[in-house]
Amino acid sequence: MNYPFSAIVGQDELREALLACAVDPAIGGVLIRGERGTAKTTAVRGLAPLLPPIRVREGDAFNADPDHDAPPHDGTPPGDVIERPVRLVELPVGATADRVVGTLDLDRALAAGETRLQPGLLAAAHRGVLYVDEVNLLPDHLVDVLLDAAAVGRNHVERDGLSVSHAARFLLVGTMNPEEGDLRPQLLDRFGLSVEVAGSGDPDVRVEIVRRRLAFDADPGGFAARFVADDRALAARVAAARERDVRLPDRMLLLIAGTCARLGVDGHRADIVCARAARALAALDGEDEVTREHVRRAARLALAHRRRRGPLQAPGLDDGELDEAMGDDGASPPGDDARTPPPAPAEDEDRAYRADAPSRPRTDAPAPAGRAPLLELAGAGRGAAGRRSRATGGAPIDSRAPQGAVSDLALAPTLRAAAARRAITPGGPPLHESDLRKHIRAGREGNLVVFCVDASGSMGARGRMARVKGAILGLLNDAYQRRDRVALVTFRGDGAQLVLAPTGSVERAAGALATLPTGGATPLAEGLAETERIIRAEARKDPQRRALALVVTDGRSQRRRHAIEAMQRLAKAAGVVVFDGEEGPVRLHLAAALAQAANARLLPLEALA
Repeated sequence: MNYPFSAIVGQDELREALLACAVDPAIGGVLIRGERGTAKTTAVRGLAPLLPPIRVREGDAFNADPDHDAPPHDGTPPGDVIERPVRLVELPVGATADRVVGTLDLDRALAAGETRLQPGLLAAAHRGVLYVDEVNLLPDHLVDVLLDAAAVGRNHVERDGLSVSHAARFLLVGTMNPEEGDLRPQLLDRFGLSVEVAGSGDPDVRVEIVRRRLAFDADPGGFAARFVADDRALAARVAAARERDVRLPDRMLLLIAGTCARLGVDGHRADIVCARAARALAALDGEDEVTREHVRRAARLALAHRRRRGPLQAPGLDDGELDEAMGDDGASPPGDDARTPPPAPAEDEDRAYRADAPSRPRTDAPAPAGRAPLLELAGAGRGAAGRRSRATGGAPIDSRAPQGAVSDLALAPTLRAAAARRAITPGGPPLHESDLRKHIRAGREGNLVVFCVDASGSMGARGRMARVKGAILGLLNDAYQRRDRVALVTFRGDGAQLVLAPTGSVERAAGALATLPTGGATPLAEGLAETERIIRAEARKDPQRRALALVVTDGRSQRRRHAIEAMQRLAKAAGVVVFDGEEGPVRLHLAAALAQAANARLLPLEALA
């Protein structure tokens, strides 16, 4: 039994976004971003029972509308028309493209020689809810398929002798934890609405959440009965909103377009989604015309995830920015130049250096992001698909006819090719050499990239740390593009610190880097040892993901021999690149000696300018 939707405490914005899309699925679905344990899945599962029941033909795997959709595509005779509840279809993280879009029905092809589509999850979700937990962990090509179908309302299958198109209109809901990495901006934009959820800081709210959850676990039926009337009222509200004809005046359209333009949102999808969402919210409120408040609520949901300025900046939209863009603060709406803060006045570097005693930590703002050189591990690995190092055993992404002997047989595509051939030419052999297919696997892998950053006083002199941070931002941009996981270790003063545990979110790494203080001694050996510890711990969790350690230091250390030994141990656990942070006309080349001792690659920090 699902937890009642109306029993969810707090999360008003999440509930509003889901209900708006329930009224108008053409909005494009909802992306729910947030930490674990914030009722994301609970809310989605509680939504489906609120949706009006649908009429279908009995036994129709495509869930076609008897009054508007084409007959089933599987050749079965239409059954009696029945009414049933809307389905919630959950997409597992490990789903293949065949499972999602559908594939050739092998049983029917082999038994009767018929080329028919075996419907996939998109067919099962038609006129229902398609729920994708951890959508950011799906391969990009699968996310693209889902979002294309949600936008167009149809699923087109062109493969294995099939050419089929069927209706696929559904409410798409994706959930994700940003700590595990984000969606690419072009995929974020395809979700109609987005919501950021977090645990409440109000003790009374938290107590009520616990009280209700314990009551539900103890007696699900009894607890649900307490909220039957509330859920029925919500269901009636959604049904009535679907039937309501809401006017969208030109002045509100102009407000939407102006707000999107002033916030610098690319393209026109945001304007369309915002208009649809505003109408849906007005319908839910029982209003016949969209008002300014409906536009404001819709804009918060439709524009926040489209305001990313770069891969290292988290998407978001605060109330002040929205009010300013809508002209609610009494000031003229700003242009792009007004939103860009003026550059900080230049500091006298000598004065800053003299004021920076080794025992007084300070925090330098990062310089502009540098440009990373090509860094990859030697050999070929078998890690998760990415864009950094060569891979031999990546996940299969497609299949093709082999040239020569077959070394990696793709069984299902081979059987589909045989079935398609026999459907066209009955009576042939069950399997022919021309039917054989081999896997096409992802050619590159993503790696674990651990930044080991020297934050000692010598690195902070003369504003050098600002340039170091800018260089690392360039490396983080590169890690984002190459689908890496990242971690950040720093060392200064008395020891090393894991600032950011391995994560797929480069945004968090950039945020941690910006507030990184400098000053104190240089415990280089401890920093290298901590980096090695993190890499070996991650290797136990994911043995196939290879690691790359990027060490940024000028090489100064009071315990020189210990640092060299730590570097040699690190080189046995991962590939190592040393960025020499030493500057000035007189150089000691300590970082170069450190890299040479471990046979690591050495690059000057200027390579990241």
